[in-house]
Amino acid sequence: QVQLVESGGGLVQPGGSLTLSCAASGSIFSIYAMGWYRAAPGKQRELVAAMTNTDTTKYVDSVKGRFTISRDNAKNTVYLQMNSLKPEDTAVYYCNAQRSPILYLRGISGDSWGQGTQVTVSS
Repeated sequence: QVQLVESGGGLVQPGGSLTLSCAASGSIFSIYAMGWYRAAPGKQRELVAAMTNTDTTKYVDSVKGRFTISRDNAKNTVYLQMNSLKPEDTAVYYCNAQRSPILYLRGISGDSWGQGTQVTVSS
């Protein structure tokens, strides 16, 4: 059982920056990978960035070079630093915990989700 609490969303102008945080508690020792997903209105939920417990990372092509996923083990927190934000980045962002390496390699999300935080990029 993993509990995730997200924060850091808000309204930002195009070209601006924002950092999202996801604090984990519970059975954090069992987590293999953490990921950030986003769901825009009328769009399919997509994986934005992910990091395994061996520090391998992956990003969707549209955010490469702009977004960075990281973690602070002392705080049990994963971050998503978002730079050069674009209107198309507007979405509800969710963090997710995956315990299974096999399911992770298949691109399947875990059962633990944060509540979601709204990111709006607009002038």
